[in-house]
Amino acid sequence: MPYMAGPDGAWESDDDAPLYVISVAAELTGLHAQTLRQYDRLGLVSPGRSPGGGRRYSRSDIGMLREVVRLSSFGLGLEGIRAVLELENRITTLQRHNRELQAEIEALRAERDERSRTALVVWRPERRPQRPRRPHSPRTID
Repeated sequence: MPYMAGPDGAWESDDDAPLYVISVAAELTGLHAQTLRQYDRLGLVSPGRSPGGGRRYSRSDIGMLREVVRLSSFGLGLEGIRAVLELENRITTLQRHNRELQAEIEALRAERDERSRTALVVWRPERRPQRPRRPHSPRTID
């Protein structure tokens, strides 16, 4: 798994790091290098580029290429594969957004609950001390 320094200097995983030259990507996916170039031209799987302009495939790109091979084995054409990949990407994006919103909702609920407890303490009305009741004495009639 590729690792790179994160913003805080700690090493972190990065599946999008451009690592593999086209020949290695072709070998990992069982595709011909020319097929990978065609997929890049069509915008199906577009790898990163080295400073010299050579294609560099990431682990994520390799996974995408394997998905293209899988979908192709079902008889889908390139346009069908493109549509499926776009939908899968959209689903992934929406799921990530949903997780972020769920986390935000939980944080807001926790904040609301904390404020509610604080409000009860701060705004608890004071009770007036009640006068002690005199014991009930029976009246005598003369």
